[in-house]
Amino acid sequence: MGSLELYNHSSDLLLRATGLLLLLMSTLSWVLIIARSYVLARARRSLAQSLDAFWATADLSAGQQALQQWDREALLRPLLQAALREEGPQSLAQQAGRTPQLTRLLRDALAQVCRRLSAGQVWLASIGATAPFVGLLGTVWGIYLALQDISAQGASGMDRIAGPVGEALVMTAAGLLVAIPAVLAYNLLGRRIGELEAELEGFAHDLLALLQSSPAPAA
Repeated sequence: MGSLELYNHSSDLLLRATGLLLLLMSTLSWVLIIARSYVLARARRSLAQSLDAFWATADLSAGQQALQQWDREALLRPLLQAALREEGPQSLAQQAGRTPQLTRLLRDALAQVCRRLSAGQVWLASIGATAPFVGLLGTVWGIYLALQDISAQGASGMDRIAGPVGEALVMTAAGLLVAIPAVLAYNLLGRRIGELEAELEGFAHDLLALLQSSPAPAA
């Protein structure tokens, strides 16, 4: 009986730990899905309004003021501020020429904004990739301990095996239930992020062309 109690205790610990891990992964996944969906929806509305407001202004000074009002998610302002920032006269960036300088500043600002838009994507991808294996681990270990339990009792037959094995297989199903929403959300949110990044890249390209055509960056 001592070995039987040990098997049951080990099974409970492992399955509880696996179930708790899957629960935490599911909770984190849904928090990210809801939060990022809300943030990206706001960003999409803000970007559309900001672009219309900026290009409707008469000059860069008015454009900056328009972005202060409409760019609530700070998607375009970092790009404009970076492009209008002046480098020191002795810096390599200044010596390289105006076009390379503007290109570098816009590229760096765009990368920062895109990283902010992509926040949480790594976690969703990781949960979607690992949750099935966590569930599978719980299933395999649960089946192993169930067979050890049955062997210790000296019992056999499908009626003795089906119950414990069926309970262990629930962990695989739980892993899939955690992974599927995470993977779907990762793809859907990734598509929205890609659309926003394309809009931002277009703005950066147009802003670069505008600043190249002006005699000097506005202060």
